[in-house]
Amino acid sequence: MRWLTLYARSRQVPASLAAVLVGAVAVWALAGNGDERSAPLLPVLALAAGATAASVGLGGQDVALDRTAAIRWRLRRTAHVLLIGTVVGAAPLVLRMLGEDLATAGFLVRDAAGLTGLVAFGAAAFGARYAWTPPIAWLAVSMVTPSPEGLPEEVAGWLLLPPGTPAATWTAVVLAALGTTVYALAGPRR
Repeated sequence: MRWLTLYARSRQVPASLAAVLVGAVAVWALAGNGDERSAPLLPVLALAAGATAASVGLGGQDVALDRTAAIRWRLRRTAHVLLIGTVVGAAPLVLRMLGEDLATAGFLVRDAAGLTGLVAFGAAAFGARYAWTPPIAWLAVSMVTPSPEGLPEEVAGWLLLPPGTPAATWTAVVLAALGTTVYALAGPRR
C-alpha cells in the first residue's frame, strides 16, 4: 500500500470529505428557500462545517508515533492544511457553478482560507479533537458583532463582511498564514 493511501486513511480523509460534501449540499438545500436575510451566513456555515469536519484529520491515531517517525512532517502538514482549504472552498464554488449563487468567489476563498487557518491553529493549540473550537467561536463572535464602525469590529466580524473589505481580507490572510505555520512547525497537540 502506498504512503498517501495510508496517510489518507489514518487521517480519516474519506469520512471528512463526505462530511464536507454533505454540509455543502445541506446549505445548498437551505438556500433554495429564497430568504435573502441570511445571505452571507449560509455560505459561512457551509465553510465552517467543512473546516470543522476536516479538522478531525489534523491529528493521527498516535501522536507519539507521528513525532518519532523519520518523515518530513512539516511539508506534509502544510500540504494537508492547504488541501483542506482547497476542498472546503471548492465545495460551495461547485454549488455556485450548478446555479445556486450563495456568495462571490472572493468571499468564499477568503473565508475558507481564514477558517482553515483557525482550524490548523486549533489543532496545534488544543489537539485535533478540539481543533473545531476556534472557528466556531469566531463564527459565534461574528454573528453577534454589531455593524462595523471601526477596525476592531471589522476584525471581529470578518467572516460576514462583504468581499473587498481590507480588514476582513487581511484578517483571513493572517489567520491562514499563522495557523498553517504554527501547525506545520508544532504539529497537533497531544
